[in-house]
Amino acid sequence: MKKNKKFMVGAMSLVMAFGLAACSEDNAKDSKGTGKDGKTTLRLVMKDDGPSNPAAVKYYDNLEKALKADENIDVDIELVEVPQGNYSEKLNLLLYSGDIPDLIYFQGGDQQIAEQDLLEDLTPYIKDSKYLKDLVQPYNEKRLANYPYLLWLKPLDSKTPVVRADWFNQVPSAQEFLANPTSDNYYKFFKELTALPNGPKNGVSVAGDITELDYVFEMAFGINQTWLKKDDGTYEYSKVSNNEKEKLAFYSKLYKDGILDPQYLTKQWDTKEKAFYDGETGVIVGTNGKVVDLYNGKMKQVNGDSAELVVLPPAKGEFQGFAPTDVTKESRGMAISAQSENKEIAFKILDYLASPKGQMFDRLGFEGEHYNIVDGQIELTDKYYGEWYARYWEGTELKTEQPLKTPLLSEPAVKSQELAKEFYSEDNNFIIPEEHVSKWDAMENLYKEYATDIITGKRPIDDFDTFVKEWEKAGGKELTEYANKTIK
Repeated sequence: MKKNKKFMVGAMSLVMAFGLAACSEDNAKDSKGTGKDGKTTLRLVMKDDGPSNPAAVKYYDNLEKALKADENIDVDIELVEVPQGNYSEKLNLLLYSGDIPDLIYFQGGDQQIAEQDLLEDLTPYIKDSKYLKDLVQPYNEKRLANYPYLLWLKPLDSKTPVVRADWFNQVPSAQEFLANPTSDNYYKFFKELTALPNGPKNGVSVAGDITELDYVFEMAFGINQTWLKKDDGTYEYSKVSNNEKEKLAFYSKLYKDGILDPQYLTKQWDTKEKAFYDGETGVIVGTNGKVVDLYNGKMKQVNGDSAELVVLPPAKGEFQGFAPTDVTKESRGMAISAQSENKEIAFKILDYLASPKGQMFDRLGFEGEHYNIVDGQIELTDKYYGEWYARYWEGTELKTEQPLKTPLLSEPAVKSQELAKEFYSEDNNFIIPEEHVSKWDAMENLYKEYATDIITGKRPIDDFDTFVKEWEKAGGKELTEYANKTIK
């Protein structure tokens, strides 16, 4: 029976793969047609950038003009609408229907598409690129070597915690905490923060799970990589280690004492941020650089200049650092459909956005709205700091035709980038083989269930030992054996 079931699943996968490939082939033939004014039509799908978004329509209309003026690329970029909801899920529904645009932004869910040979290998394109290859960083190179289907040229994506300066300066132990940010001192800081007159209701809020907390605390509990090296030289999965048990006990304490937002499980990124701006929570965690810049601009807009953000360090313990950087593959990024008949043009657009003019266009926004030219210098507006973000690439430098009168990033944003670089380390995880993916997903869901119940007090901390046994039975033993053969 098991063999028959396995055969049926395999057969269904093949049918889906051939069906998807066939549909996409038909779609690719259709997509080559001419658009307005005889231009080549290139279809693009990107999170939040559908035809119903006026800002996105304006962006791509201007990009078409820039491509024609600067590179003589005559293209009509057709935005594809993705229904509201979980982007990864909605995108995959679109792709599995056979509607595969030329350029695709993924935020998860790409691996199963790539495994069906439906995404283009970007290696030769990048090698022969005019501009883009110069923006590739060492961690991008490693990710592309492992998985050459996604491209995402951004600064390190470490997340950093931030707090309002006006509150931070009132916390009695603030300077002591900065000098020695142990998990105990973090706890003390949170307690004093929530005790301030007119202070926040809770110390820290996160969006839906503990991933953002882990960026701050897991290193302090000795979790410096996904697979921890034991005294005997073998590796164990960090989430079944005693280090993890101690970390979850700490999170449970934060929750029980009202420091961790009691509604963290239902928070989304937007409601988390709203709670921050409204003064309901003291600390949130955001991607270093531009995201912190947006937080800072919005916080000052809502609460005044005295509420400028202070960037907090990672917790210090057995190690100190933000969560290690995954170099197995990009977790998000741009892909080109292998079925597209416009692959060369699609990549030329990505390459143009890495050029000096493309970088100015993508990173500065619209003249008269996000910046003005004043006395021959570029002066960024409050609207730039409050809402603009680069949709595509962010090189380490931005060369502009006129000098910048105002900096690209605020001081807190620059500080967050400096901390991300200072505490950079690489993870030792690996891409889970296809034959183990379903088990791995089930094992991860098992972890989330137990971790949530332990943190919220539905289970005692000792139930962690039960979780470890169930994890091993669910396939953990096999994955651990595979890890010990794979990690060098």
